[in-house]
Amino acid sequence: MNRLLFILTVFMTLSFFSSVAQSKELIKEFKGSDSTTTAEFEVKAPWIVDWMTTGDYGGSMALEVNLIKSPVGEYVGKIVSTKWVDNGVRLFNEGGHYRLQIKSNLINWRLKVIQLTKQEAEAYTPKQQ
Repeated sequence: MNRLLFILTVFMTLSFFSSVAQSKELIKEFKGSDSTTTAEFEVKAPWIVDWMTTGDYGGSMALEVNLIKSPVGEYVGKIVSTKWVDNGVRLFNEGGHYRLQIKSNLINWRLKVIQLTKQEAEAYTPKQQ
C-alpha cells in the first residue's frame, strides 16, 4: 500500500511540474545591439515581452523598444526606454500581429515574446519604478 501511495505521489508531482513547465511558450526571441525593426510575430492574449540589456557605458547607452501593429505600422505603445543595464517584463492583454521597433545605442539587448496562460497573467505583478 505504501508503495502504491508513493508511486501516485510521484506521478501527481511530475504531472504538476510538467503542466507548469509547458504553460509558457516562447513565440520569438530577438537579440542584438543595433537599431532595427523585427520580423512580424503573432500572439494571443495574454503575452509578455521579457527584456534584458547589457553594456559597459551606463548612462551613455540607450534603448527604446516600441510595439507596432503589423502590417499597418500603427504605434501601440512603448515597452521600455532605458540608459542602463536592466531587465523587466511587460504584459499585454491583446493578441494580434506585431513587430518590435528597437532604437539602440551602445547597448546589447535581448527580447523574448512569451505566450502566457490566463492564470500566469493573473499572477503577474508590475515592477515598481
